[in-house]
Amino acid sequence: MEFQIGGRLKERRKSKGLSITDLAEQSGVSTGLISQIERDLVVPSVVNLYRIAQVLDADINYFFENEQAEAVQITRCGEHKQMITDQGNGIYKLFTSSRKGHVLDLVQVTLRGGEDYSREMVAHKGEECGFVLKGVLTLLVEDREYRLHEGDSVYFRSSVPHKYTNRDNEDCVSVWAMTPTFF
Repeated sequence: MEFQIGGRLKERRKSKGLSITDLAEQSGVSTGLISQIERDLVVPSVVNLYRIAQVLDADINYFFENEQAEAVQITRCGEHKQMITDQGNGIYKLFTSSRKGHVLDLVQVTLRGGEDYSREMVAHKGEECGFVLKGVLTLLVEDREYRLHEGDSVYFRSSVPHKYTNRDNEDCVSVWAMTPTFF
């Protein structure tokens, strides 16, 4: 599924009374990239979209969700939203739908062989728990490196700078639970 988030981004930015320059300064995302996103010319990385969403008092899912919400939400096989970033090297399948009041995301992350989740360390509020389904995931947390193999799991506070990396040739598939909602 291809997303066109530009219109929602532009609408939210303007409703907050921010110029592209204001948003760029507050989020650390370049004015050129924000302009390209608003015109649906590029799909931003998850990290850049998160930074923009934080400045706009939203979560990432704001750019994708529909307005309908029910007490029980079921997403059938084949209907999960996917975000494909970094020239197709990172695939994020959203198992949960972040809506106002929700506190948990569940996401499957597929990293192509030799690819990073993000190019830089990130830190944000909350907690994360991951489980490696396939391949080997290298997790960098502060100044330590952990190699997680198929069947391994990990928990850490998201406020500690961290980064996911796949240094092996084989694709790595992992499932992550995160609080508060990130997507």
